[in-house]
Amino acid sequence: MIKIGIIGCGKIAQVRHIPEYAANPGATLTGFYDLNPTRAAELAKKYGGKAYGSVEELLADKHIDAVSVCTSNVTHAEISIAALRAGKHVLCEKPMATTLADCEAMVQTARETKRTLMIGQNQRLAKAHVRARELIAAGLIGEIVGFRTTFGHGGPETWSVDPGQNVWFFDKNKAAMGAMADLGVHKTDLIHYLTGQVVVETTARLLTVDKRDAAGNLIGVDDNAVCIYRLSGGALGSMTASWTFYGAEDNSTVLYGTQGIMRLYDDPQFAIQVTTRGGERILYEVDKIQTNDNQTSSGIIDAFVECLAEKREPDISGAEVLKTMRVIFASIESSQTGRTVAVKQD
Repeated sequence: MIKIGIIGCGKIAQVRHIPEYAANPGATLTGFYDLNPTRAAELAKKYGGKAYGSVEELLADKHIDAVSVCTSNVTHAEISIAALRAGKHVLCEKPMATTLADCEAMVQTARETKRTLMIGQNQRLAKAHVRARELIAAGLIGEIVGFRTTFGHGGPETWSVDPGQNVWFFDKNKAAMGAMADLGVHKTDLIHYLTGQVVVETTARLLTVDKRDAAGNLIGVDDNAVCIYRLSGGALGSMTASWTFYGAEDNSTVLYGTQGIMRLYDDPQFAIQVTTRGGERILYEVDKIQTNDNQTSSGIIDAFVECLAEKREPDISGAEVLKTMRVIFASIESSQTGRTVAVKQD
């Protein structure tokens, strides 16, 4: 039985991490820490375990085997590195960290401590994405020559455990980055996963278009990001992330191949739609993508617990997600400089 500590007891912890650990027979919730001590105490009472007065106190408990880091973006690296050095395995929420140096330090620390570092890139686990990767690898639509992928919704102010215009997501001192790191990181990582390639070049524009704080000022982080990516195999495509889709969420991806087109989560019934070059239409009724308003099991917790139990490296390891984070930071540089930026991948 793997004993789990939760660091940060906000919305993502309450709707995903905590209930999914509670439902997993291989894990037991042992400790909780939050900046709001009452929140941690209430969750400890509900799920069992202990509420700790500090991160350091929780990490010092030798009975805890692993932790979920569900805190604000700017604290991910510091807490994850401390946890790894304390001998804990770490599941860190996305974005991995807010600087490339911090991301690299997290990966290096995991190697040095021989502990697992996994990042919550749950789009890799969506059933249609898993099936699509298999179909692409089998050559159903030929070689990938283009793509467009989108993740947009109405913003995190309705999602946060403390909803409203003063959510930490809008605070540059706590979030550092906006829609690009919140949503764009998912779709960038997904393109890596689906194609088996990496982004090697980005031309990006990150802007604050509409989101305002309680004082009526534009927020300090981007609420929209549009990127043109070039893949290592030569394909050219676009990635859009937005907090200003004030209607139904868009979490779709379209891949253009030499032998056909594949649409993912672009239809309410058929999660995968393929139109071949010869005109044949193939439909796959796999599942429905989860949304902020319709939460389903992410699969992340089960994958993390399974990797720890089997003593193997997760597919969504820190080292793997580092490839995605390099694209994120290169895209920020592109937007700031107005230039196309080459992404330095291993």
